[in-house]
Amino acid sequence: MRSQRGFALIITLMVTTLLVALVTEFIREVYVETTLRRSYRDGEQALLMADSGIRGGAKLLQSVLAAQSYSSLNDSWKVMPLHMEDERGVLDLVIEEESGKLNLNIVIPPTGEYSGTYYAGVMTRLLTRLKLPTELIEPLSDWIDENEDPHRSGAEANWYQRLKPPYVPRNGPLQTREELRLVKGFTSSIFEALRPFVTVYSDSPGSLVAPININTAPPELLLCLDESLTDDLVKRIIDRRKSQPFTAPSELVKVAGLEQIGTRLQTRITTKGAVYRLLATARIGETARTTEAVLRLSGGSPEFLYWREY
Repeated sequence: MRSQRGFALIITLMVTTLLVALVTEFIREVYVETTLRRSYRDGEQALLMADSGIRGGAKLLQSVLAAQSYSSLNDSWKVMPLHMEDERGVLDLVIEEESGKLNLNIVIPPTGEYSGTYYAGVMTRLLTRLKLPTELIEPLSDWIDENEDPHRSGAEANWYQRLKPPYVPRNGPLQTREELRLVKGFTSSIFEALRPFVTVYSDSPGSLVAPININTAPPELLLCLDESLTDDLVKRIIDRRKSQPFTAPSELVKVAGLEQIGTRLQTRITTKGAVYRLLATARIGETARTTEAVLRLSGGSPEFLYWREY
């Protein structure tokens, strides 16, 4: 009789343990499903908020640039903290001007003959300034040019097709800055070093001239605009634009020591940009979403050149 009671107790314990395990698993599944639903909901709302941040940033740029003949690092889109909070979440917006960077697509002409061209010289000086191999201009040229004749340190389709996985060069303009990672020699560290100074967008699409905005260009790039520029002369440019942004390229020649250099640069610099990169990050709860966009402001509505959500 005792053995029967003991066996019944064991069965009861086993059943109880099984029920507890089932209930625990059910609670866990409900918790996971609820969390996933909440995370999905918050993610969708955060993405909508980030997209709205991009639209709002575009409106801000339109308003500011319509009221002045230049763009500079003193403008409200750059100096004011674009940080907003409400009961729904938090939104941060960062805006940077692409027109103050070197356009990689005009460094080399479509023929691939970059030797002696102005923008190739700027690129070479920039690579030297950043302590990067100047030979990188050759694979960049082969990626962009229309022919299949590789430069000495370059690469064309036959080189890329031997990679794993294989792919072919564009043989045309870079479509995004990130595409540079696909070009022979442009490692992640080299890409990160170049990223603040280069772009693939022009104020005037299709043009082989892409003036660089001296009001927003970083000092490292300003120094590369002419082989005669020095750190001291670049400092004079920066000091001037901090207190009084340039409103026309001709004003550069009024800076002491830049009379001749400024004259040479007249067709290669500008004082107002038209292309901007906007990065909006929204957070709701523990979920964050980011929208990155590049837009061109030329006339009426903004023209979006790039849009990425993640």
